[in-house]
Amino acid sequence: MIRHIVLFTWTEDATDEQKAAVTAELGKLPGLIPQLRSYTVGADAGINQGNHEYGVVADFDSVEDYLVYRDHPQHQTVIAEHIKPILASRAAVQLSL
Repeated sequence: MIRHIVLFTWTEDATDEQKAAVTAELGKLPGLIPQLRSYTVGADAGINQGNHEYGVVADFDSVEDYLVYRDHPQHQTVIAEHIKPILASRAAVQLSL
C-alpha cells in the first residue's frame, strides 16, 4: 500500500472562499478516481502553532494506482486552478506500508 501525504500553507491573501473551493474540488476526486482507497482532506485543527494549514492523506493499493491519481486530469486541474493560486508552501511524502 502507498500512503500519499501532502501539507499546504496558504498565502496570506488566500480567502476563505478559495480555501473552501480547494476542499470542495478535492472532495470530488474519490468519485472520479477509483484507485483511491481512502481519502482525507482538510484544514489543520489549529492545536499546535507552526503547523501547515491544510493536509491531504490518500491511500492506494500500489504505486501504479498512486500514479493514476497523481497524473489524473481532474486532479491536475484542481492543483492548477485552486491550489497553486493560493499556495505559499508544500511538503509531500509517499510512504510504502
